[in-house]
Amino acid sequence: MKVKDAMHKGVDWVNPDTPITEIAKLMREHDIGCIPIGEDDKLVGMVTDRDIVCKGLANGKFDANRALARDVMTDGIHCCREDDDLAKAVHHMESLQVRRLPVINKNKRMVGMISLGDVGRLAPNDLLAGCVKHVAAHH
Repeated sequence: MKVKDAMHKGVDWVNPDTPITEIAKLMREHDIGCIPIGEDDKLVGMVTDRDIVCKGLANGKFDANRALARDVMTDGIHCCREDDDLAKAVHHMESLQVRRLPVINKNKRMVGMISLGDVGRLAPNDLLAGCVKHVAAHH
């Protein structure tokens, strides 16, 4: 099975100057836990609900009304390709201990997102069990 068979298609990204309040609204509206961050037509990071809480709200100087994506985003981004085997993407998620990966095509354009939930729907039980064990492990 290929990543493109399991991923969510049509994922959008926002720029680093997007207000955190807008990102939180997008997460709520789409029932998602992360938003990719892009600049100059290139993915540069990711904001997760955990980033907003741990890097933002838990920081005593955080002002949610003024904070931007760049203030809490995780710099750098790991991706997989839509034509990768699902098992390869799952092992990549395991090694990074992440629950989601942006999916790019051969032109390096983001075309979707693969999540642990997507893997849970389609992957064989042994592959899923290994992924959950590694991703959910304490860092």
